Amino acid sequence: MSGQMLTLVRVPGTLGPMTTPITERIAGAPISWGVCEVPGWGHQLDADTVLTQMREVGISATEYGPDGFLPDNPSAKAELLDGYGLKAVGQFVPVVLHDADVDPMPTVDQAIEGLLAARANVIVIAASTGVDGYDSRPVLDGDQWATLLGNLDRINERAAEQGLTATVHPHVGTMIESGEEADRVLAGSSIKLCLDTGHLLIGGGDPVAVVKEHPERIGHMHLKDVRRDLAAKVQSGELTYTDAVSQGMYVPLGAGDVDIAGIVERLEGNGYQGWYVMEQDSILTGPPEQTGADPRDDVRSSIAYVLEAGATR
Repeated sequence: MSGQMLTLVRVPGTLGPMTTPITERIAGAPISWGVCEVPGWGHQLDADTVLTQMREVGISATEYGPDGFLPDNPSAKAELLDGYGLKAVGQFVPVVLHDADVDPMPTVDQAIEGLLAARANVIVIAASTGVDGYDSRPVLDGDQWATLLGNLDRINERAAEQGLTATVHPHVGTMIESGEEADRVLAGSSIKLCLDTGHLLIGGGDPVAVVKEHPERIGHMHLKDVRRDLAAKVQSGELTYTDAVSQGMYVPLGAGDVDIAGIVERLEGNGYQGWYVMEQDSILTGPPEQTGADPRDDVRSSIAYVLEAGATR
């Protein structure tokens, strides 16, 4: 893959009458280069380095990354990405959904406005705990769950009104983490899932089962592969999420314990026409030129793997 350049274009994140090849539905994310919103999350590369390297490995579409990584102004953001030959895919938006005294819609509306201006089409909601980091979270009661599910429906309706696909991201350290919690969302709201194959497994869910049982509810994909031994230590409390990431819990696609090939093959067989975002959460201990750890190597490997899986369709 290192000598090839994919031509990737923006496509809707929903099913449609036209079939777009998987080669045109692969996107990147800055977290694969260690860029994260969590304070103290390792060495942070600048946007020029990350965006340049995305193009070097053949990516031409990306999610935004955390606030501050790209310009805040939506037009400036789109212009910057365009200067690197990159399209905007969508935005990860953590918001508090379970607190009746907190209205998530102003934050969501601001994100939607920015996505429209940047010609992106997916909003990825995370049910924030309201505190920094992903290492602990409260337990919700029935009323808080009802508030959370109601807010998800509000967000879904608002996004649809603007022609966007709204998805909710089960994510370690948020209020929707486990397989049981993801099932509760599927049963109690109308919003689609951003199925993150790594986070759902770490949270005790089964991403393969979700794809088999609820293919129509998959609106967006974050492809991750995970070492199950380290995931188990997060589940037991032996390791924090951050410590497990730093020890290499996430690996290139095909090198871990998630059936990535089976997931991609099943999704393509069911007519999925959304994005596959390459997301290998990583923590850099220093500049790559000093540490010798080059994020491009793992991204190239993951792209090659998912293209091979998609080619079976």
